[in-house]
Amino acid sequence: MLNYVIRRTLYAIPLVMGVNLITFALFFGVTSPRQMAMQFLGDKHVTQDDIGDWLKQRGYHVPRLWNQEAEGVGKVTETIFFTKSIRLLWFDFGLSDRDQRSIGYDIRQRMAPSLMIAIPIFMTGILTNIVLAMFVAYYRGTYLDLLVLFICVVLMSISELFYIIGGQYVLGMHWRLFPISGYDTGVHALKFIVMPVIIGVMGGIGGGIRFYRTVFLEEINRDYIRTARAKGLGENAVLFKHALKNAMIPILTGIVLSLPFLFLGSLLLENFFMIPGLGSFTIDAINAKDFAIVRAMVYLGAVLYVIGTLMTDISYTFVDPRVRLE
Repeated sequence: MLNYVIRRTLYAIPLVMGVNLITFALFFGVTSPRQMAMQFLGDKHVTQDDIGDWLKQRGYHVPRLWNQEAEGVGKVTETIFFTKSIRLLWFDFGLSDRDQRSIGYDIRQRMAPSLMIAIPIFMTGILTNIVLAMFVAYYRGTYLDLLVLFICVVLMSISELFYIIGGQYVLGMHWRLFPISGYDTGVHALKFIVMPVIIGVMGGIGGGIRFYRTVFLEEINRDYIRTARAKGLGENAVLFKHALKNAMIPILTGIVLSLPFLFLGSLLLENFFMIPGLGSFTIDAINAKDFAIVRAMVYLGAVLYVIGTLMTDISYTFVDPRVRLE
C-alpha cells in the first residue's frame, strides 16, 4: 500500500509541472504582454510610453523565455517564465495587475467565506443525494421511481441562475426569511449563507440522485447481492450493509474530485449574493482584466484538481482490497 501511495504521489509531480507549462502557454503564448497592456489600458488615447510603464511596473518588460541581453543565469531568471510562472510551483502568486496587491494574501482572506458556503453545500448535498438515491433504488421499477427520475431530469434542465433569482425573490423579497445579498463575519454570517446553501444543494440534487441511483442499481444486480438475498437477508441489510459498501469506489470518485471546488468557491453564487469569496474574486478579476489574478486562480484550480485525483487514488486503498494488493 505504501508503495502504491508513493508511486501515485510521484505521478502527480510531472502533472503539476505540466499544468504550470500549459498555464504559461495560455497566458503568454496566445497573447503578448504588450497586447495584455493594451487590453488593460484600453486602445484609445494610450501612448507607447504608457504601455512601457505598465509593462515595467508589472515585470512584463523582460523577454518571455530567454533574455539574450542578460548575463549568466540571468538569461533564464530574468524572464517572464521564471518570474511569473516558475514561482507558481511554490504558490508565490505575486502581485495583481490592477492595484499591485498581494494575490496570496487576498486568496487567504477570501478562502474562509468560500468554505463557509462550499462545505455545507458539499456535506448536505452528498448526504441528501445518497439517501434519496438509495430510497429510489429500493423502490426501483415503481411509479415512485419514475416520478423521482422525471423530477431529477426537470431539475437538471433548469439553469442555476433560475434557482438563484427565484430564491432571492421568494425567500428574500417575498417571504423575507433571509437577506438577499451581503456577508458578515462570525455568527452573523449564518443568516447570509443559509439561502446560498439551499440554492446550491437544489442545483445539484437532480444530477446527484441520478448518478448515485445508477451506482446502486449496478451493485444491486451483481451476484453477491443475489447471494445475500438467497441467504435470507432483508432488503435494508442488502442495501445499507452490502451495496453501499461496495459502491464506495464511484462514490469516493465523485466526492474527492469535487473537493477542489470547496476552495475555489462558486462563481455564480458568490457573485449574485455578494459574498467576498474566491469565486467573486475570480469574476472581479476577469471584469477588471487582471491577468495576474486570473492566471493564479486558473493554476490553483488545476493543481487542486490534480490533488483531488491523487486523493481519489489513495482513498481507493481503504475501500478496495484489490488496490492494496496491486
